[in-house]
Amino acid sequence: MTVEPYRRVLAIPGVRTLLLVGLVARIPVIACGLTLTLHVVGGLGLGFMQAGLVGAASTAGVAIGAPIAGRFTDRRGLRPVLAVTTLAQLVFWTAAPFLPYWPLLAGAFVSGILALPVFTVVRQCVAAAVPAEHRRSAYALDSMLVEVAYMTGPAIAVAVTTALGSSWTMAFIGLGLVGSGAALLALDPPIRVDAEPGTAGVAVRRRDWLTPALLALLGVTAVATFVLAATELGLVAVLKADSATRWTGLVLAVWGLASMAGGFVYGALARGFSPLVIVGGMAALTIPMGLLAHWQWLCLALLPAGMLCAPAISTTIDTLSRWVPAAARGEATGLHGTAMTLGLAISGPLSGVIIDGPGPRWAFAISGAAGVLVVLLATPVWRRAPQHVTLRAAAAPATDAA
Repeated sequence: MTVEPYRRVLAIPGVRTLLLVGLVARIPVIACGLTLTLHVVGGLGLGFMQAGLVGAASTAGVAIGAPIAGRFTDRRGLRPVLAVTTLAQLVFWTAAPFLPYWPLLAGAFVSGILALPVFTVVRQCVAAAVPAEHRRSAYALDSMLVEVAYMTGPAIAVAVTTALGSSWTMAFIGLGLVGSGAALLALDPPIRVDAEPGTAGVAVRRRDWLTPALLALLGVTAVATFVLAATELGLVAVLKADSATRWTGLVLAVWGLASMAGGFVYGALARGFSPLVIVGGMAALTIPMGLLAHWQWLCLALLPAGMLCAPAISTTIDTLSRWVPAAARGEATGLHGTAMTLGLAISGPLSGVIIDGPGPRWAFAISGAAGVLVVLLATPVWRRAPQHVTLRAAAAPATDAA
């Protein structure tokens, strides 16, 4: 294992800047949810149920809007989508501190639909810039940077809210989102290249690439984030039950560092693995975590599964980029984002029911078993992967010319 794969990726023109802009742009995006929660609870003086509804509205909007933004990107290009979504975020986050609860709830939903598509844009542009043989390393590197953003964004939101209040935090979030949109507009990375199969001059029908195998891939993607969210909630609940809440930040940091280490190792390997293997392995390793009696042993036990977190996400988007023709990659990447969002959205309430019922340690076993089950259900259709779509699309212009 060497760092040479990463050197080759970063040597590709434009990739280093794209990943750096993507890292910075994701921080305010990731901080949005927690900022809304802190504002509803602290700024408006309401309960966590009302805050959860605002978060759910925003999440539902993101799930709906991601594939729509991707489809418009495929058809109209990147800049119009970035201009509209950046303007929408400016309007919402400027008005949000002054809105009463119900208009804030509605605004969060609309803002979610028109969310700045940083995650999907970066991943789509990575697929365009990086040759297929190097994408696994590129997506592994991107997943590691996502971990950095997830460790940074919420911490900044809490610190600013504590120091200045939620209204100022929302203003800074708005500035960050507008700055991120402006940076991506100025960068204007290509979403596909002319030499890539399935680009200009090729009409791509949705039924050609949205096949049962791709739906299975999206299901595996959703269950990956389902297991991750359940693990996070389970860790927080176990630490609370063991009167060790003060160690929550440390445990989550260890988990994040394990994910980054796993992503680094996976991206440097000579060959990758199927998402079924990575996601199934992560889910299986999550099952026994709840058997340990003390939270310190639990912290150690989460390392093996934690090392597969970043690889689980990177291998799903890498596989999708190979299965979908370039002319439809924006919409497909948006659907990938929707699958991740749905996994997170479903995991929250279900994990809460498990934690409040059988107990927090059961959250690991049940979510892990659910992940293994979904992977097993996806296996029979996996061999019918739509790899032939790209080849057929590439051959279409030559056939017409003949």
